[in-house]
Amino acid sequence: MPRVSLSLFSLALLGSAAAQESSLTVETIMQDPDTFIGSWPSAPFWSEDGETLYFRWNPMGAFPDDSLFSVSRRGGEPLKVEPEARRDLGPAFDGWHHGEHVYDRDFGRKVYASGGDVYIYHRATGERARLTRTRAIERAPRFVPAGDAIVYAVAENLFRQDLASWATRQLTDLRTGTGPDDESTDKDEDYLEAQQRRLFDYVQERQEEEERRKEERERDREEGPPAYYLSGRRAEQLRIDPTERFVTFASAASPDGASRTKAMAYVTESGYAEELSARPKVGTEPPSFRLVVQDLVRDTTLQVDLHQLPGAYDLPAYRRDQGVELDSAAAKRHLYSFGPYWSADGRHAVLDVRARDNKDRWICRLDPETGALEILDRQHDEAWIAGPGISWFGGPSLVGWLPDGQHFYFQSETSGYSHLYLVNVASGELRQLTSGRFEVFDPRLSRDGATWYFSGGLSSPHVRHLYSMPVFGGEPKQLTSMPGRNDAAVNPREDVLAILHSEATRPPEIFLHDGESERITYSQAEEWLAYSWREPETVWFEASDGVQVPAHVFEPDSANGSAVLFVHGAGYLQNVHKWWSSYYREYMFHNLLADLGYTVMQVDYRGSAGYGREWRTAIYRHMGGRDLQDYVDASRYLTRTYGIDPERIAIYGGSYGGFLTLMALFTEAEHFGAGAALRSVTDWAHYNHTYTSNILNTPATDSLAYARSSPINFAEGLDDPLLMPHGMVDLNVQFQDIVRLAQRLIELGKEDWELAVYPVEGHGFQQPASWTDEYRRILKLIEREVGPESQASR
Repeated sequence: MPRVSLSLFSLALLGSAAAQESSLTVETIMQDPDTFIGSWPSAPFWSEDGETLYFRWNPMGAFPDDSLFSVSRRGGEPLKVEPEARRDLGPAFDGWHHGEHVYDRDFGRKVYASGGDVYIYHRATGERARLTRTRAIERAPRFVPAGDAIVYAVAENLFRQDLASWATRQLTDLRTGTGPDDESTDKDEDYLEAQQRRLFDYVQERQEEEERRKEERERDREEGPPAYYLSGRRAEQLRIDPTERFVTFASAASPDGASRTKAMAYVTESGYAEELSARPKVGTEPPSFRLVVQDLVRDTTLQVDLHQLPGAYDLPAYRRDQGVELDSAAAKRHLYSFGPYWSADGRHAVLDVRARDNKDRWICRLDPETGALEILDRQHDEAWIAGPGISWFGGPSLVGWLPDGQHFYFQSETSGYSHLYLVNVASGELRQLTSGRFEVFDPRLSRDGATWYFSGGLSSPHVRHLYSMPVFGGEPKQLTSMPGRNDAAVNPREDVLAILHSEATRPPEIFLHDGESERITYSQAEEWLAYSWREPETVWFEASDGVQVPAHVFEPDSANGSAVLFVHGAGYLQNVHKWWSSYYREYMFHNLLADLGYTVMQVDYRGSAGYGREWRTAIYRHMGGRDLQDYVDASRYLTRTYGIDPERIAIYGGSYGGFLTLMALFTEAEHFGAGAALRSVTDWAHYNHTYTSNILNTPATDSLAYARSSPINFAEGLDDPLLMPHGMVDLNVQFQDIVRLAQRLIELGKEDWELAVYPVEGHGFQQPASWTDEYRRILKLIEREVGPESQASR
């Protein structure tokens, strides 16, 4: 966009701001955070007896990155756990698992896997017994309801071990090959085998011997579990019900010809360029899915038809608008499930079924004898189903049983925010336990099953506290009080909290709370503490559609008439809050910019986390639409509130933030003066399937969404200076993405752009030298194109 002439007021500002300096430098803030900030603790967890709290910590970089510390539940000085003691820790307490039989009936013993073997821990004495010692990897052990045996998985089969006799019995017989009745499809191979038998007695004798051995093995297995041949498919989610009658598993197979993308590493130990395999692109055919139930009593096997569910063939609105017919092949949706989740007595089995297009979710009861399904709850979203506790990346969501074996819990966005629900599986009665304009995070049950613990921001989306609530609902009680964010691990005795607490100006530290809070760790380096870090002001500005949008503003002591807009990545992520940001390098950079006189603003634009379903899905079928308009309105806010000319407003961000930066400069250039797009998506048709298909559907079915959401289609609009840093071994937003855009800019004859490549970096940079080089370039761009320096040259 053409530059406007300077006003007398702007010239006066320039003169007063020219000498501004900062005690911070890019080199300082981009060095290893352990060195400059200090290594803050993470991942607190309790010992099973509740006497000791453990956490990861590397104070001042003195220990390996995974060093472990401990402190007594009564507080005191944290001590480093030595390697020998660390190897002998025993099980970690990670919450009471109701209905999963990780504990026995009276919570006296716990079964767990460690290092590929199975152990039992006696909670009263702290003693452990090793139950297996094999080269195989045993996993997912649990007690049978009577507590006299355990069940665990090895590879693709389940085994039962009696705790009195130590006898082990195989419960399932899943085989990776093809069944004896499967016919070969390779006629040439059949001919050659028959020829070998006809010509050579040796071959015929070996085959006859193998047949005799096979018959003997089959006779030995007559009393064992029924065989099931996977025929090249893989078994997942292998389970057996508590009565040990029904075995369930998912049988999955990737489609033929499913291609993965490739990347290249050029700086290698060998000196040769190395090819790296990465994820497929959006629109790749999903794996086929079958849910199989084996009845060990009746020796029968059935496949559950997930498409019996009402709505399984429903078409999304955009497909109906395209005229796709309901009974056409294009209307059939891929369905998959998680579970079944069995009640403790084995009377009820619940499935969590999802459509691959992620517009439907069914919580349903499974009859394992017939494969019949009965809906307990259906969630539908014309955009896509997600929210805290509700996975949208292909994994299981948060679900489980109350101890009564009648009520099943899950989270749903039906009310507009992700809240906690209960359904009586026998009666179908549904109950919403929490409500309000807040979201529920990480709900867990107390040992007696009478109380919920969960995290949330009931008073504000910008703080996070721990709450307790009666199991069937009621008024939540706030258990933490410190400002900012409080991630709390409840002691097994439920009388002490371990709190990982942080504030906007301070990284996380460990506190113990038993009525009063005691700080356990002190992590910050003296150099870090010597600087007076700003807490950004939280503001709400009105967007062009009338909605109030949250933002942070870093105000300088002496404004230089320029501003910088930062765009967070991930899309679904929250960065306007009162706790330590995952963008801590950018936080320090924004302090440096404010020292230099820049007004810095960061926005939780539409699509960000923390504000409910409508906010989350506002970008459906048009990324770079409503989300970008929030940044256009932020630019207007800076002009209206601080008198900053749009040509003196720079915008930058990484990943999704890089994508929005490109869209800003390509389609809304009059509101910005320059931009830096880091590791940016330039064409959504080249990104991964799991993330992209939820928001834009697929290129084959919704080409309009991809066309209007991909920056490469709007590159002719570039008229402001643009910096594009990108790692060459980025397996997420791949280097090919930015190379394609560079070629497009070349062919369009664009001049004022720069591509900065980082040969050893992936999507998230690791090397301080790379961080430093990248942010030096960003700072130079800002100073040269929108700062006082830019005005002096015009």
